[in-house]
Amino acid sequence: MAPDGFVLVSRESQITKNSHAATPVQPRHNEDAHDYLAEIASFVDSQSDKLWSLNKFIHSNPELAFKEFKAHEALTKFMRSRSERWQVTSSACGIETAWIAVYDSGRKGPTVSFNVEMDALPNLGHACGHNLIASASLAGALATAHIMDAHSLAGKIHVFGTPGEEGYHGGKIQLLNRGAYDKVDISLISHPSILNNSPFVRTTAFCRLEVEFFGRAAHAANAPWQGINALDALVVSYNSISMLRQQTQPNDIIGFAITNGGGDATNFIHAYSSAVCTIRSSSSSRLETLVDKVSACFDAGAQATGATVKIKVIKGYKDHVPNMRLAASFARHWSTLPDPYPVGPELRADERKYTYVKASTDQGDISHTLPSVNVSFAIPAGPEKCGPHSADFEKAAGAKCAFDRALRVGKGMAAVAVDVLTLDGFLETVKEEWREKFGVEKNSK
Repeated sequence: MAPDGFVLVSRESQITKNSHAATPVQPRHNEDAHDYLAEIASFVDSQSDKLWSLNKFIHSNPELAFKEFKAHEALTKFMRSRSERWQVTSSACGIETAWIAVYDSGRKGPTVSFNVEMDALPNLGHACGHNLIASASLAGALATAHIMDAHSLAGKIHVFGTPGEEGYHGGKIQLLNRGAYDKVDISLISHPSILNNSPFVRTTAFCRLEVEFFGRAAHAANAPWQGINALDALVVSYNSISMLRQQTQPNDIIGFAITNGGGDATNFIHAYSSAVCTIRSSSSSRLETLVDKVSACFDAGAQATGATVKIKVIKGYKDHVPNMRLAASFARHWSTLPDPYPVGPELRADERKYTYVKASTDQGDISHTLPSVNVSFAIPAGPEKCGPHSADFEKAAGAKCAFDRALRVGKGMAAVAVDVLTLDGFLETVKEEWREKFGVEKNSK
């Protein structure tokens, strides 16, 4: 999860009383995924050895964003080895390491999807556990296909191999912009941590500001009045932002780095300076407000010194807003599944609270486009008890017990997908909740 660790924050907000999560729906086949859960679990367990080998390969061969060539080859080869109904597209949508696998029942029905992440971190390998994300999504997708085939369920499954989640050029956003998700009804994914088990995850929105100041050089001793000090403009801006922090909201984060202070010379009025600012907030709308406030601080530096400022706003990721109906479905199924490695507080079947995190993910952009769940699951911590984006967590993410936890997540996600495929009215209520949250007219999505 980019660009820093997926660290859960112990602050929760009660979901409003009119949440859709409690509204009952009737099953199409007089049964729900709980009736399929034992079969889902048995199937996933039967695939454990193959998935474990694939998990180890990805973990042992970390690759940076959009360079996941080994993972791309291994994952597409694995999916092509499944039944003939899986149609696999390599280098999908013109993105070299993206891929899509589609399972089509041949009958019209809902389309459920699972996202697979593949990239690793510079110098830290899979310290964000993307190998586990891949394993959970593959387990969920394969189990859903098995149930569809065994019980003649109508619909489709899309598995998206999404490169480059780390950073701010997210592969999911690129696939989204190229139409890959246009006919998909729901999106499921997960992320490991060491703290919690929750499908109710809300992440932060973030963006990046790249700022340059242009002044005029002059000799600092002979004729400083002839210069325009770009470094002073940057210092004024930095101080303004520092004062702004006093009145920002608790979930607002402003990170600042000076990338060019004007050079090493001390006897010159510096003609150039630059900085990078990363801004996070609890929602995309709040982020826009914060960007305006921070930009005003940079403008103030330019106004105060006479320098010219250039501000480049680079979009990052939107906040992830979980679909509470889908999340409640996962919570119910998860609470039924046995757990050989209990880690973190156990998720209750009746849980209805957001779990807030300070990190960001391109799955957030997916949640603004269609109903989404991003399940957080705890794995046994390493010796130093460090969370994601640490060498300690990288080791923990490669352990068999962590993989087993990921398979439990995959079982739960498959059960959610089967609910969507089998429960009369369930998908419509999921979509209605999404439309209400984002103010979308019914005919628009």
